[in-house]
Amino acid sequence: MLGLALAVLGAALSVSLAGIGSVIGVGKSGQAASGVVSEEPEKFGKVLLLQALPSTQGIYGFIGAFWVIIKLGLLGGKMPDISWQIGLAICLACLPVALNGLFSGIFQGKVSVSGMNIVSKQVQESGKGVILSAMVETYAVLGLLATILLIQGISI
Repeated sequence: MLGLALAVLGAALSVSLAGIGSVIGVGKSGQAASGVVSEEPEKFGKVLLLQALPSTQGIYGFIGAFWVIIKLGLLGGKMPDISWQIGLAICLACLPVALNGLFSGIFQGKVSVSGMNIVSKQVQESGKGVILSAMVETYAVLGLLATILLIQGISI
């Protein structure tokens, strides 16, 4: 049972930590978006895109957890009997998406806030703010890919 608990802990960390990063990033950028839209409501679409960007980390965390669920065969309704070493390996394999999601979500939100400054001053340059924010996304994607590869490399 300890092995299964450790593996499920890894899945829970994937969803939780990456989700927290998204919540913080989307929250900060939403506050900035509200300020822009209160002055210029026609810029809503531009700031909405910037606010949405940090939300993807939570999705990546969910995908990481889903890979664990599939690996363990939990959707079939059976609880696998795995060793604590395998459970720990799965838990540790979830850390790249969990931690990258946490930190990149927070920092992507900060870059999105800066991008909203571009939108508020030079709306025609808003694409640059999106690109700058999307650069932070790269590391969340790499964390997800690392988690998937690590999980796939574990033999049960």
